[in-house]
Amino acid sequence: MIRPFQIGPHRLANNLILAPMAGITDRPFRTLCRRLGAGLAVAEMVAANTALWGSRKSLRRLDYRDEPGPISAQIVGSDPAQMAEAARLNVELGAHIVDINMGCPAKKVCKVAAGSALLRDETRVARILEAVVAAVEVPVTLKIRTGWSPEERNAVRIARIARESGIAALTVHGRTRACTYGAPAEYDTIRAIRASVDIPLIANGDIASPEDARHVLHYTGADAIMIGRAAQGRPWIFGDIAADPVPEPALPPARAASRDWIRDILREHLEALYAFHGDYAGVRIARKHIAWYCRDLPGAASFRETINRTETASEQLRLALAFLDQD
Repeated sequence: MIRPFQIGPHRLANNLILAPMAGITDRPFRTLCRRLGAGLAVAEMVAANTALWGSRKSLRRLDYRDEPGPISAQIVGSDPAQMAEAARLNVELGAHIVDINMGCPAKKVCKVAAGSALLRDETRVARILEAVVAAVEVPVTLKIRTGWSPEERNAVRIARIARESGIAALTVHGRTRACTYGAPAEYDTIRAIRASVDIPLIANGDIASPEDARHVLHYTGADAIMIGRAAQGRPWIFGDIAADPVPEPALPPARAASRDWIRDILREHLEALYAFHGDYAGVRIARKHIAWYCRDLPGAASFRETINRTETASEQLRLALAFLDQD
C-alpha cells in the first residue's frame, strides 16, 4: 500500500508525509526525514499576517533555500485576503505547494478564529479556500480535524467544500479540536470522507509503526498517511514503513537501527541545527530532539537534565554522542 502519490503536478516517491509541527519541522528536520524515506515534509506553519514575518523565528520558517522539493509551506489565519497574500509570498519564496491549516488546536490560534476554530464557520472556510486557490498557480492543500468537538463532527461537509474549492489534497487528523491529543484517534470519519468525496485523502493521527500504517490505509481507504509525533526522535520511521510492505509480527521500533547508526543520524541532525539556527538557538532547539532520540535508553531522564544545562554546541554534541556510545 506504500506507493507513489500525486499532488497536482508533483509525483512524490511515496505516500508517507511528515506532518507540520511548530518548533519541530524546521528545514534541518524536514531534510533529514526526506532523506530517510518521507515522500514529502510539510514546513512549520506561518501566520498569514505578514506584519508578523519580521521576527527571526518567522524568517527561518520561511527559508526554503537548498531544500529538496517539492516544498510544502503551511499558512494559518482567518482572513481570506491575508491568506491569499501569504500564499503568494510563500510561492515567491520557493514553495511548490501551499497547505492551509484548519486543524491546529492551540488556544492562541483558536482564539483568533484560526486553525481548527474555522471548522465552526463553513462559510468562511469556503471563502478562504477559494481565495487561496485563486491566488496561486501551485497546488493548495488543506489540513483539518474531524470537527470542533465529538458532537460537532463536520469533516465530511468540509471535505465537500474543499473539493468544490479546488483543493488538491485533504489531510484529516482523526480527532476533534476538543479531543486535542488526549483521546485515541478515530478513523471512521476519515473512512466516511473517502466514501463521500473523490479528493486525494491523507490520514493522520496515532500512526507510529508499519502495522499502524497498513491498518489506517486499509481501513480508511486514504491515499496517503501523515506522521507527526511518531517521527520525533525517529526520523527513520518513514523508511521503516516503506521497507515493510507485507504483514509481519510486530517488531520493536527502529528494528534495523543500530546504536552506531542512530549516533550518526543524531550527529547529522545536530550539526544541521547548529548551522541553520546558529549555536545559541540551535543548542536550545536541539535539547528536545536529543531527549527524543535517547528516551528509550537507560538513564535517559537524568541525561535530559544534563543536556538541558548545556550552553555550547560543542559540549552538547560531545555529551549526546557519548551517551549513545555507552553500553
